[in-house]
Amino acid sequence: MAEDIQQKLEKYRTAPFDARFPNQNQTRNCWQNYVDFYRCQKALDAKGVDTAPCDWYKRVYKSLCPLSWIEKWDTQREDGTFPGKI
Repeated sequence: MAEDIQQKLEKYRTAPFDARFPNQNQTRNCWQNYVDFYRCQKALDAKGVDTAPCDWYKRVYKSLCPLSWIEKWDTQREDGTFPGKI
């Protein structure tokens, strides 16, 4: 499975189509991948497993989200005021 993920990451160019977000506005897709990345990291860190599979979410949110949003959310997570459940 990790090999499949590595192959996908190597071929990655931009966020692929996600049927959960069929509309042109990708704001929700950006948010969901940001939250999924940190949830994935938290879950795999707790198990003591390699967090490399989580990189997929990071690449997707970095290609979809404006940098100002990412910086704001990172600051909120550090301050403990992030509105999402991670």
